[in-house]
Amino acid sequence: MQISTPKQLKELQQKFQDKDNKLVKKIIVCHGPGCLASGAEKIFEEFQQVLSKKKIKGVTLEALKKTGCHGLCEKAPLVAIEPAGILYTRVKPRLVEDIIEKTVKNDEVIPELLYQDPETKKRVEKYRDIKFYSHQTRIALRNLGHINTADIEDFIRVGGYQAMAKAITKMTPERIIDEVTKSGLRGRGGGGFSTGRKWATCRKVKDDTHYVICNGDEGDPGAFMDRAIMEGDPHSVLEGMIIAAFAVGARSGYIYVREEYPLAVVNLQIAIEQAREYGLLGESIFGTDFSFDIQINRGAGAFVCGESSALMKSVAGEVGEPRAKYIRSVVKGLYDKPTVLNNVETFANVPVIIDRGAKWFTGIGAPKNSGTKAFSLVGKVRNTGLIEVPMGTSLREIIYDIGGGLIDGRPFKAVQTGGPSGGCLPDSLLDSPVDFDSLTKAGSMMGSGGMIVMDDRTCMVDVAKYFLSFLVSESCGKCNPCREGLYQLYKLAVKVSEGRAEEDDLEKMEKLSDMIIIGSLCGLGKSGPNPFLSTVRYFREEYLAHIKEKKCPAGVCRELIRFEINDKCDGCTACILACAYNAITGKKKEPHVINQDLCTHCGACVTVCTRNAIDVI
Repeated sequence: MQISTPKQLKELQQKFQDKDNKLVKKIIVCHGPGCLASGAEKIFEEFQQVLSKKKIKGVTLEALKKTGCHGLCEKAPLVAIEPAGILYTRVKPRLVEDIIEKTVKNDEVIPELLYQDPETKKRVEKYRDIKFYSHQTRIALRNLGHINTADIEDFIRVGGYQAMAKAITKMTPERIIDEVTKSGLRGRGGGGFSTGRKWATCRKVKDDTHYVICNGDEGDPGAFMDRAIMEGDPHSVLEGMIIAAFAVGARSGYIYVREEYPLAVVNLQIAIEQAREYGLLGESIFGTDFSFDIQINRGAGAFVCGESSALMKSVAGEVGEPRAKYIRSVVKGLYDKPTVLNNVETFANVPVIIDRGAKWFTGIGAPKNSGTKAFSLVGKVRNTGLIEVPMGTSLREIIYDIGGGLIDGRPFKAVQTGGPSGGCLPDSLLDSPVDFDSLTKAGSMMGSGGMIVMDDRTCMVDVAKYFLSFLVSESCGKCNPCREGLYQLYKLAVKVSEGRAEEDDLEKMEKLSDMIIIGSLCGLGKSGPNPFLSTVRYFREEYLAHIKEKKCPAGVCRELIRFEINDKCDGCTACILACAYNAITGKKKEPHVINQDLCTHCGACVTVCTRNAIDVI
C-alpha cells in the first residue's frame, strides 16, 4: 500500500486504532535483550499454543504482542496484561496457562509473579506503582513495551510517521532546523553537540549530494540503549532520519550497526522494507519532490568506529581510522560529501520534537540540557535495566529510587558513567545532576549512556586497569599518543595493582595523561585517561594503599591479598568443590584449611561460601 498524502496516513492510523480497540485484553511479552536471554521466545510460543486451543471471548492470537524492552531486565522475562496494567516478572513457560486462565480469563492476579519492592517487600500489581517506572519520563523509549517490534501497522497506530508527514508537507527545511535548534536537543551519542546547529551547517554547504548517517555502533561495555530502540522500535529511528534528510537535503542514508546486534539488523531491515512498501521511503514521498532511502551497514565491532570520521571511513569500505578534527564531517564527511551523523537515541527524539514543539521539549530537563536521557543501569544495583530520565535527575534518584539501591544493602562506593572513556564518581557526588555539563565538570562524561554501579567490594585501581586495558586493545594505533601513551598508562596501572609501584609513579601517570589528552587525534585518546584520572582524583587513598601498604582494601588485586578460613566454617565442603587448584582441604563438618602455596587468589571459594567463613586479608 502506497501512502501519498498525510490524510491517507491519518485514515490508516484510525483504521489500525479501531482494530486494536476491539481487543478486550492484550498480552504483552517483552522481547528485549534481557528477556530474550531468559527465554522470552519460549514463553511467547507457549502463549500462542495455549491461546490457539482455548476459546476466550474477545481474546485471540491478535491480542498477543511481541514488544521491545520494558526496561526491568533484572526481573526478566516480563509479561504485561493490558489494559489492567498488570506486570508479571520472571515468568516461566509452565506458568503461561495459569496466567491465561486466572488473569486473562477471570481477572485474577497471581501474587507470586508480581514485582516485589526491595525495601518494603510488598508485591506491586500495577506498572505505574513501581518506582522503577514511576520515576522515569520516556521520550526516546516511548514505544518500547507498547508496540510490536518492527510492525509498521502498530507504529502508525500510535502516531508513527505523523511528525514526518507534518515536516515534509507543512514545514520548510529551515523551519525544521530552527525547531530542532530551539529544542536544545544535544547529540545523545556522548558529544552533546547541538543537533540543530549540526543540521544547519550541513544544509548550508553547497553540494549536489548530502548524506544522513545513524550511528548504532554503541561499543561501551554494559550499554544497550540504542540496541533496545533498534530492536524494539526501529520505525522511530527511520522517521527521525527521514526528517533530518528532508531538513539537510539528503537523498541517501545509512544506519551503521555493530556486528554484535544481529536482531537489530533484522528488525531494521524489516522496518525499511515496510516503509518502502508504504511509500514512506523511496521516490516522491507524500507526493512531493523529496526522495530518500536508507540502507544498513554492519560494523565489525571496532570501538573506535563509534568516532564519527572512523565510522564514515568504515561505511565507505575503508579502514576505520579517525582523521584530524579540522576537517568537519558536516562539510566533508562520507565520500567527502556534507554529512549529518547522529546516534539512534538522537533520531528517536526528533519526531516528538516536530510533533509537540521545541517549547514542550525544553520544559523537560535542565538549562542547556533539555529533554531526557536513556541509560543502561547495571552493576551492583537491585533493578538493573534500561531507563530514561529527565536531564538533571540526580545520581541518587537513579540509583536508589529507580535502581532500588545496592544488592544486599552493601555500601555504595562509585558509579561509572560514560563508558570506558568516562569516569568514576564517589558517594559525595550522589546528589549531582546527571547532564552533559555537570558530569564533565565532575571529571566524567555522559557518553552514550552506560551507568555502572559499584559497591564497597570494588577496587578502583582494578576498575581503572580494566578500562585502560579495553581502550588499549581498541585503539586503532594511528596516532602515537594514544597507541603508546595509553599502553604505558595501562602498564603503570598494572604496576600499582601488583604492589610494585612507587608514589612517584602516580605523578608520572598524571603527567602522561595530560600528554595523551593534548596529543591524541580523536576522542578515544583524548578521553582515554579518564578512568585513571577520575579514580585517582576521588580515591587517591586507595592507590596509596596499594603503593605504600602493599594492600588492596577491597580485596580484589590478587598479588596483594590472601584468603583465610575463619571459625565460622562448618565444613560444608562448598569451597573445596569450587577450588580448581585443590588448595582447600578438610573433612565434612570440620573446619577447612587453605594451602597458601597452591592458592591463586581467584576468589571462587569466597563466591560460593554462604557462611562468611573466608576472610580476605
